[in-house]
Amino acid sequence: MSTFVRSTTSKYKFGAHISAAGGISKSILNAFNIGCNAFAMFLKSPRKWVSPQYTTEEIEKFKLHCKEYGYDPLTDILPHGQYFINLANPDIEKAEKAYDSLLDDLHRCEQLGVGLYNLHPGSSLNADHNEQIKQLAKYLNKALKETKFVKIVLENMAGTGSLIGSELQDIRNVIDLIEEKDRVGVCIDTCHTYAAGYDISTKDSFDKFWNDFDEIIGFKYLSAIHLNDSKAPLGANRDLHELLGEGFLGLEVFRLISHCDKLVNLPIILETPQKKDEGYGEEIKLLEWIETRDEDDKEVQEKNTALQAKGEKARKEQLSKFEAKKKKSTNSKRKLSAKPENSIQDQLKQHKRLKAKKE
Repeated sequence: MSTFVRSTTSKYKFGAHISAAGGISKSILNAFNIGCNAFAMFLKSPRKWVSPQYTTEEIEKFKLHCKEYGYDPLTDILPHGQYFINLANPDIEKAEKAYDSLLDDLHRCEQLGVGLYNLHPGSSLNADHNEQIKQLAKYLNKALKETKFVKIVLENMAGTGSLIGSELQDIRNVIDLIEEKDRVGVCIDTCHTYAAGYDISTKDSFDKFWNDFDEIIGFKYLSAIHLNDSKAPLGANRDLHELLGEGFLGLEVFRLISHCDKLVNLPIILETPQKKDEGYGEEIKLLEWIETRDEDDKEVQEKNTALQAKGEKARKEQLSKFEAKKKKSTNSKRKLSAKPENSIQDQLKQHKRLKAKKE
């Protein structure tokens, strides 16, 4: 018997990414046992391109468990796509392989009656970023035509450069190219957001981010939230998830989320580095607790202080690495700018090379 009971009073669908080992239907039991009101899982092995198909028995068991334990598969379950799916890969052979895996995932969703599917947008690698965004959208349009009802939910990313989705505008650019816009959505990951340089750690910056999101993408596309603290500092472009309250975000942003009316009825999924599912159960109860607390609540402040103390060592290590990286980058730029263009020495060397060629 689980010690974690699903909340019937919370306005929010707090949950976690849990294991589906032993059969996809087990994911429902695992979610229920830690008090999830929504949950995520992988539809197949995240480490292999091809996995066995579901049996008819397993599909029926999944649907039965959804009814038995009170989960609506259309709205409460957010499967996560394999991390190595990259539809923006300029190598077409690899992009096609990724597409086959995506389509297989979407067919699995529809077999189970699941209505949402979370996907990392991928990377343009060494190719033209805008052209690869077009390629990504082309594959997504193709996948939507070959399926019936699953909504593909694109996740924002932590990195910069070739990664698609580190900037909100990237996601908007993809959505603009999607033909069935009612079947595309967005998942905002709190760690990715902060690491990409969007500060959400205070009330003012949190509100500003959502205003920017609405202006650039639009709230109608917001379909899910991934909850993670960030082990790396603001703008570090490092995808390093941390336990709630122990990272650079601290507990306040999660209290803000648990008071944000825009997020009611969305799956809000923990992906923190828990060693056991029971840890997710504890964090779900923490979220449901701070949902009932105001900004100046002393107990919340004390809890934040205690959690920050737990994560202090890891934060210091990451901050040191980040500062060393910035210093190295600054020094490299200084060296480049200190080198005079067309200096006398450069002109003399060029003159000598030309003279030698003529001789």
